[in-house]
Amino acid sequence: MAFKKILSVTGADHSDQDVAIAARLCAEVGAYLSVLIISPPPLLMSPPLIGSPPPLGGGIPEWPRHRAHHIAAPEKRYRQIERFSQDTASLEKRSREIHKLLRATWRCYDVDIANCDQASVGDAVRQRALCNDLTIVGPALLNDINLGPLVINGSLFDTGKPVLVVPEGAEATLSPRRVLVGWDSRVEASRSVREALHLLAGAEEVRVALVDPEATCIGNGAKPGADIAAYLTRHGARVSIELLASAGKSAATVLAQHAIDTSADMIVMGAYGNRRLRERLFGGVTRWIVGKPALPLFLAR
Repeated sequence: MAFKKILSVTGADHSDQDVAIAARLCAEVGAYLSVLIISPPPLLMSPPLIGSPPPLGGGIPEWPRHRAHHIAAPEKRYRQIERFSQDTASLEKRSREIHKLLRATWRCYDVDIANCDQASVGDAVRQRALCNDLTIVGPALLNDINLGPLVINGSLFDTGKPVLVVPEGAEATLSPRRVLVGWDSRVEASRSVREALHLLAGAEEVRVALVDPEATCIGNGAKPGADIAAYLTRHGARVSIELLASAGKSAATVLAQHAIDTSADMIVMGAYGNRRLRERLFGGVTRWIVGKPALPLFLAR
């Protein structure tokens, strides 16, 4: 299925870079662009209670704790409201800027804002990602260690929809000529292939790479890669199978080097991990980018 509606998530303090990348990709394939601007306020620390115990050896006697609580609670609430108002003003200002940018570059779009706390970011992203075909994670979002993992969680883990990670310096395209598929016969890899199927069918060259595959009656099968190659061929893809030896290196390192050697335009692979490993997944993605080829990474789970 071709991508007809694409989501771009950006922070209120981010540059135009991520939105501009998403707009260009939408223009390339004639897709509708939805932009979500998020400004998650930091978790506010509770002010110290006035009635905290005095230092040893004397000092001001302790106030009743209930009185200290009644004094501190309104102050905390006032600070939260003030921060919320500031964030809302910042989001609305950023929305006007993005509207101005997109009116000049792409007409089919909408812009929404979400002023939410840290715990609500994933739900805000999930709600939008469910009704989009693809979420773009651009360089600014990828480098935001506070917002980036929350967006990955909401768009990838909670929806079943794919994510395209575009690192700094990558020439992203939704019409790649050469694609490298990381294959290991797992469900996540299968879903990444399914979600990227029209990209693979339209590519001039698709290389399915298996790192240290074992030929068994289950798993990879008697001929590792033959089953997925047959599947892709029936969908019109031009496929070749690459069996790679790790030589003691990680599978990610081997795939990255093979992408360089084959001049790939995109890497397609499954996103692994469970709810307890979400932060580790984001860290793995960022470590993949650092020191690796500046290539778009198409992930599905």
